[in-house]
This record gives sequence, C-alpha cells and structure tokens, in this order.
Amino acid sequence: MERDKRERFVELGEARVRKATQMLRLIGNLSNPSNYEYTQEDAQKILSALDGELKLLRAKFQAALARRAKDDFKLG
Repeated sequence: MERDKRERFVELGEARVRKATQMLRLIGNLSNPSNYEYTQEDAQKILSALDGELKLLRAKFQAALARRAKDDFKLG
C-alpha cells in the first residue's frame, strides 16, 4: 500500500506542479507593459497573494514531515 501512496504522490505532484508552473508563467505575462497597464500596487497585490500561498504550502509540508519524524520513534 505504501508504494501506491508514493506512486499517487509522484503522479499528482508532477501534474500539479506542471500546471502551477504554467499558471505562474501566464501571470508573469501580465507584466508586459506593451499589452497591459497596471500599477506597482497591482503587481504587489499579485506577488503578495502568491507569496502567501507559497508560505502556506511550505508550512504544510514542514508540519507533515515534523509529525512523521515524531511518529518514527522506535526502540531497537
């Protein structure tokens, strides 16, 4: 069963990271002043929102890994 979880993680992780990366590139395209008009405040709001989500993502992984490390205690 552990292998099934790993396979699902890899499959979904690759697909979701690929999709997120594509979306980030599309957001980056908004920075082209030839095509769009925006203020520094607009750009900062976008970057802050993305930074916030990335911080939450990091915290989730770190918390899960910390819990797993605590659960791995064994004698001998």
